[in-house]
Amino acid sequence: MSGRFCTVFVWIVCVAMHACSPDTVDESPETSPGITRLSPDTFPALPHNIATSLQAEGYTIPQCYLFDEPHNVVPGEFAQQGQVDWAVLCSKDGLSSIIVFWGGSSENVARLAQEPDESFLQSIDANGGIGFSRLIHTVDKEGVLDCYAAYGGPEPPPELPPIDHDGIDDAFAEKASMIHYFHEGRWLSLPGAD
Repeated sequence: MSGRFCTVFVWIVCVAMHACSPDTVDESPETSPGITRLSPDTFPALPHNIATSLQAEGYTIPQCYLFDEPHNVVPGEFAQQGQVDWAVLCSKDGLSSIIVFWGGSSENVARLAQEPDESFLQSIDANGGIGFSRLIHTVDKEGVLDCYAAYGGPEPPPELPPIDHDGIDDAFAEKASMIHYFHEGRWLSLPGAD
């Protein structure tokens, strides 16, 4: 065996061993098992300026294991009637949060409900499969009131504002949810579905 061949052979073996070493396994939160993450440009209904802004900031959109179609991007009248806003469940560095783009502007946003992605992993089958289970959707005025009646009491308390626009249902799929409702410059947490 020539010296040059031995050197190349040893180099190849070392590279292969290093690539397979447990120390070099990609443990990045962005590649966590059980979480499918989509690029913002996967959502054709999402305004281009919002998708571009999210991509520039390095966000992806995590997907709940229950659904095949892309989701966790929702429009709604979250500030007031007649204004179309966008809420996006965004993930970066192992944390997910809801980013609301007021009036569709990428310059005017609210960020809320930041949680570790791993908090929303659950067993999904008898074989030990793991799936991400956080899901958002728009809930209209009637839905907010129905959830309150079903899970929060017979009628809204006096401190609950008049419900006149949409909320954001933030769910741990198949477990429970809460509704984020914007009122007078702050987010209220109202009962969602159990």
